[in-house]
Amino acid sequence: MLKEARTQFRTIRDLLRYGVTRLNGAQASFGHGSLNAYDEAAYLILHTLKLPLDMLDPFLDARLTESEIHSVVEILERRAKMRVPAAYLTQEAWLGEHRFYVDERVIVPRSFIAELIPQQLAPWIEEPEKVLNILDMCTGSGCLAILAALAFPDAQVDAVDISPEALAVATRNVTDYQLGDRVHLVESDMFEKLPPKRYDLIISNPPYVDWKSMLELPKEYRHEPEVALAGGEDGLMFVRNLIRASRGYLARGGRLIVELGHNRAVLEAAYPDLPFTWVTVSGGDDFVFMLNQDQLP
Repeated sequence: MLKEARTQFRTIRDLLRYGVTRLNGAQASFGHGSLNAYDEAAYLILHTLKLPLDMLDPFLDARLTESEIHSVVEILERRAKMRVPAAYLTQEAWLGEHRFYVDERVIVPRSFIAELIPQQLAPWIEEPEKVLNILDMCTGSGCLAILAALAFPDAQVDAVDISPEALAVATRNVTDYQLGDRVHLVESDMFEKLPPKRYDLIISNPPYVDWKSMLELPKEYRHEPEVALAGGEDGLMFVRNLIRASRGYLARGGRLIVELGHNRAVLEAAYPDLPFTWVTVSGGDDFVFMLNQDQLP
């Protein structure tokens, strides 16, 4: 039936309609760059045809070759049937205007912290030129470390991850951005292998999915490395480590900024005396917290 249907496709409009229907029919889950079937289908079609990703309308009625139709249908089928995140199919992920290489060795980049870094974390950092040392803990693909290096051009950035596979991907991205002299990748179980050093800023998007939610994850998320998602029974296993150790690694006046998913209530119950600052991001006020060095235990 699919082979017969292919013969009816002529334009991008035809394939877009088919892609939306196919993804919705497969009950695909979104959240790795797109929020709905329309945006996801449009992205996959434009990427596959090597067209500008922000320019769908002018091409909607463009007639396609047989090989182009075959390529688009193939990638839409892989997305719908295998429930693979689009970023793994295209081997790219975008944070704002910045593109990063990704594959199944790393979690698909989607951190709220990426919204804050290009503005140099204003208004919380008043003198960004004095930010000279940054630590990105649980760096994965290296995306936040790279964004930090771009936003703070005088800073040296240490990017830590326990996974050598993830660091191989991060190495590729650091090389692509020509930041090898400023972004230094470190294989370590959090702070374990870090030398004594003081940072002006520590950022982290650690694993924070609790065990119950891990069991309920949609199929798309099961393609991602479990080590990059699972945060222990209550989701705070790695966050506790950050809170416990960061004071000893922050310079005076330094700041810790952490993303923790839907765990705000759990965190505040665990640390009722800590004066968390909740930073507003596109998802709301419950996903990213900040603590100053002198506020940490």
